[in-house]
Amino acid sequence: MPLFWRDRDLQWRALCRSSGSYLKLASLVRRRHSAEMRIALFEPEIAGNVGAVLRLGACLGAAVDLIEPMGFKWDDRRVRRTAMDYIDHVTIARHRGFDAFRTAVGSRRLVLFTTKSGQSAYDFAFRADDVLLFGKESAGVPPAIAEVCDARVRIPMRSQVRSMNLATSAALALGEALRQTATLPS
Repeated sequence: MPLFWRDRDLQWRALCRSSGSYLKLASLVRRRHSAEMRIALFEPEIAGNVGAVLRLGACLGAAVDLIEPMGFKWDDRRVRRTAMDYIDHVTIARHRGFDAFRTAVGSRRLVLFTTKSGQSAYDFAFRADDVLLFGKESAGVPPAIAEVCDARVRIPMRSQVRSMNLATSAALALGEALRQTATLPS
């Protein structure tokens, strides 16, 4: 096995074994700047969506927060298959619950993406250090979580459909937020 693949596998195994409430892979990733935008997934249920969001974060320079419990085992092969080797280029933080997550992100503004908002994401003014929060695929976030968010926005879509795929929503949201804040990668 080539050294590169062996090292990557060791890093992945270390990530899978970690049970810390706030896991950062900062040693694997060089941040562009300290006011990095973040994507947070509240209790994600589908491993493939998480993998796709990790890849998105790697490509666009956004850290990813995973708020447990998740609906799959963290070492699930579907996460790795979707994220591929991009997992080596994204900062990932796992949190044991919403309270641990909220403590970890501190005073950053928490922007919830929800179909229950009247505010369009395209009419909202994002900041470079925002945390973009997405709920679980089957139910979003509970009302108590929505209430503590600093802002609630929606991605406009046709009324005949219920919602978009989580990874697709995250891509649209992050792209618009980075565009507005002039922090898209060059």
